Amino acid sequence: MATASVTFKSREDHRKQLELEEARKAGLAPAEVDEDGNEINPHIPQYMSSAPWYLNADKPSLKHQRKWKSDPNYTKSWYARGTMTFQANKYRKGACENCGSMTHDKKSCMERPRSVGAKWTNINIAPDEKVESFELDYDGKRDRWNGYDPSTYTRVIADYEAREEARKKYLKEQQLKKLEEKDGEKDGENAGSEDDEEDGLRIDEAKVDESAQMDFAKVEKRVRTTGGGSTGTVRNLRIREDTAKYLLNLDVNSAYYDPKTRSMREDPLPDADPNDKFYVGDNQNRLSGQALEFKQLNIHAWEAFDKGQDIHMQAAPSQAELLYKSFKIKKEMLKSEHKDKIMEKYGNAASEETMPRELLLGQSEKEIEYDRTGRIIKGQDVSLPKSKYEEDVFINNHTTVWGSWWKDHQWGYKCCKQSIKNSYCTGLAGIEAAEASADLMKANMARKEATEDEPVQQEEKRLATWGTDVPQDLVLDKKLLEESLKKENARRKEERDERKRKYNVKWNDEVTAEDMEAYRMKRIHHDDPMRDFLN
Repeated sequence: MATASVTFKSREDHRKQLELEEARKAGLAPAEVDEDGNEINPHIPQYMSSAPWYLNADKPSLKHQRKWKSDPNYTKSWYARGTMTFQANKYRKGACENCGSMTHDKKSCMERPRSVGAKWTNINIAPDEKVESFELDYDGKRDRWNGYDPSTYTRVIADYEAREEARKKYLKEQQLKKLEEKDGEKDGENAGSEDDEEDGLRIDEAKVDESAQMDFAKVEKRVRTTGGGSTGTVRNLRIREDTAKYLLNLDVNSAYYDPKTRSMREDPLPDADPNDKFYVGDNQNRLSGQALEFKQLNIHAWEAFDKGQDIHMQAAPSQAELLYKSFKIKKEMLKSEHKDKIMEKYGNAASEETMPRELLLGQSEKEIEYDRTGRIIKGQDVSLPKSKYEEDVFINNHTTVWGSWWKDHQWGYKCCKQSIKNSYCTGLAGIEAAEASADLMKANMARKEATEDEPVQQEEKRLATWGTDVPQDLVLDKKLLEESLKKENARRKEERDERKRKYNVKWNDEVTAEDMEAYRMKRIHHDDPMRDFLN
């Protein structure tokens, strides 16, 4: 444990000390406390807790394990080169006799020696340099790159790149010059020989920029064909570090590898992570890029030929491609028109245009609970949106607005109970006069009913659909009625859209019973609750 110093202990004392340490480790005895009152962990080894003898520690402590030396104020800054502080107008005592600066003497002056120093001329007194002193640590004193500006190394890089570019350009020009001279020395008789062809290929290779030849192993060899043969340059596009297709999955039942064509159409690792795979089978090339576009072009040509168009992909490929391009343009135009119509009718929720404030504040998802009388029990009352019309505008001495009173299917003013709009308000006097006139009218009507005899009931006449008496033998023809209904539908369509009306319009003033019946059946009754469902 954390002992004060090395002292001699008897066997009994040593045994007691070991038992005390075991009890402290087991938690049966309180932990040892240092001179600051902090408990010392009993599981710390003795070689760490015991203080060295030269510290003369009287009490148990762990201060010898802490950093007890105070660190000086080390810095990582550097001298500000070329910085001047003060420039005097005349020579000062103790300054440099050559330049007049106070920060150095004549022996350490770095300026060119003057014929007559500044001490005697008092002209061109040099400014004082900024003298700094830093207290660097061990590594800072021995750092050879301390104070170095890394941005200055860009000039070195630019110098090397310019030198390398000039070297490549010079070698390229020499190679082209040598090959052209060798080609010019050949006679015209040997122009078709194989050596000339190889030299021509070398010239072509020399003209190619070196950046275009990166990652390609250039292999020059003869490429012979059945029709004769020609010399060509074959580039090996295979990277030797790539794993072969047939080695990606050694399972016998995996994707089939054709050694003759070196193709593996299926994915050798279908269950692997797509982000980790660099090869997914040769079929991927057939379903992406220009191969997919060519496939769609063939399908379009087949479908167009089936619909009667004179188009053939193999006989006239340019015509087929032009027709396919025009088809795609028309298709996109139809899509855009359809989209514009939908957006014009229903709006666009994804647009950046902000909705009107009245619509945003006029509706909410907050729950409000009312009682039977209409008072709010729970929630907050929703403020109604204001309309575009002026509200609470009282005219002609009225105290309420038009429409605040309703009686006998008529709107009016509540303040005077008048049903005539834009009338002058008469107040309570007008209400009393209206009630008196109503009572008088009721009394007169009751007196008249009492004096009059019962009216003779006359037989109700049936009127025809066009306003005349209905004859007894009136019979409607069903076929003529259907034709009249069709004519009425056509007439209504022309009323809705005048563009369908023809130029040679003939009017017929003759109205038959079937025509009047069709008009009556198609007529819209404004008080009919089902009128919105009529065609």
